[in-house]
Amino acid sequence: MSESIEKYSFMENLDRTDRKILELLQQDCRITIKELSEKLHLTNTPVYERVKKLERSGIIKNYVAVLDPEQIERSMVVFISISLTKHTRDVVEKFESEVLALPEVMEFYITSGNFDAMLKIMVKDMNAFQHFIQEKLSKFEYLTRFNSTFVISSSDKIGYDL
Repeated sequence: MSESIEKYSFMENLDRTDRKILELLQQDCRITIKELSEKLHLTNTPVYERVKKLERSGIIKNYVAVLDPEQIERSMVVFISISLTKHTRDVVEKFESEVLALPEVMEFYITSGNFDAMLKIMVKDMNAFQHFIQEKLSKFEYLTRFNSTFVISSSDKIGYDL
């Protein structure tokens, strides 16, 4: 059985308690087992075991801190759609690894349609965006064209509804 089928089957088998654990962890990944237990009206041991099972299964991939973009001077969000000269696995993988190494790049997607890839970047302002385009992005030899879409406003939703 493939890994994705196993994860899908596991996800289908999540009960109400597992889903509540995931919801609470998405709200605050620093919540303690004791606090989780209190909110779920369970003892510590079964809650601990459930969290470990969710981690081992890969449903919980990582625990992260969500930063305030204003506080770290990255409040300008831009999506950049990109066309590549070649679509070979080597070119795409090389481009992905090199572009993800740039501190401005938050997310990378392979896409279909008019463009081959999409980046989500976060920069301080238009000057920082211009610097990113001229000094970093334009230096990739296999990039043929790109289109930038500037985010005017956003509504953050952290986590998934289960």
